[in-house]
Amino acid sequence: MDDITPDGAVWDLPIRGEAPERPDPALVERLSRVSAATACAKLHAQGIRRTFVEGPRPIEAGQKVAGPALTLQFMPQREDIASGLGQEYVERHTALWAALEAVRPGDVLVVQAYGSAFTGCFGDMLVRYFKQKGGAGIVVDGRIRDAPRVRRLGVPIWCTGFTPHYASQSELFPWAYHVPVACGGVLALPGDLVVADDDGAVIVPRRRAESVVQAAAEHEQWERFSRSRIEEGGALSDYYPLTPETRAEYERWKENAR
Repeated sequence: MDDITPDGAVWDLPIRGEAPERPDPALVERLSRVSAATACAKLHAQGIRRTFVEGPRPIEAGQKVAGPALTLQFMPQREDIASGLGQEYVERHTALWAALEAVRPGDVLVVQAYGSAFTGCFGDMLVRYFKQKGGAGIVVDGRIRDAPRVRRLGVPIWCTGFTPHYASQSELFPWAYHVPVACGGVLALPGDLVVADDDGAVIVPRRRAESVVQAAAEHEQWERFSRSRIEEGGALSDYYPLTPETRAEYERWKENAR
């Protein structure tokens, strides 16, 4: 694309993968009741060990989101392809703008930014547009800018901090969307599901989401039981995790609850 690359450039941008199939809204709603910690634990029990997106933290306490991943990939700048000169007049022809146009209600934007301290992947205008399109939240292993205005928008965002830089001002350039990304050391595929809360963000493989929801429901129910018994003076070793004896007690408690 000539708006981005100089004459004789070796690659046309942006790169676009195939848009993923949308998940069942009922599945997403059920997943929204699962904590990031429980989702991470249940995936670990299934042998999926790298799910926690390391680095990004919520910009406001109490944020929670679950939804399908819309992926966006930044790559290191190379001046024969894209230098970042021209600021938004160039950026509006990149994967950054294209990904925002692709947002559908409920999407969680998952962004590969290499933990850069100098790249402000989003600012007020872009987050505002994301919200207007119905986006549910943003997880980026890098920084954003316009902190006061972005916070006032109320969009749930997990990032590594803030910077005054715009998206292509320093070392990265918006490269591709609807493609696999590495966010905080975790592989995220288009259409995977994201659960994020105060503990951080977890990537849930699309084909594992149903089993995670089912396992989480049982896990969180026995944890409620154990929590109540511990508060009543029960021994931690008896109730966390359950022993065969307290498991039988739990089953009776569950039956009475029904």
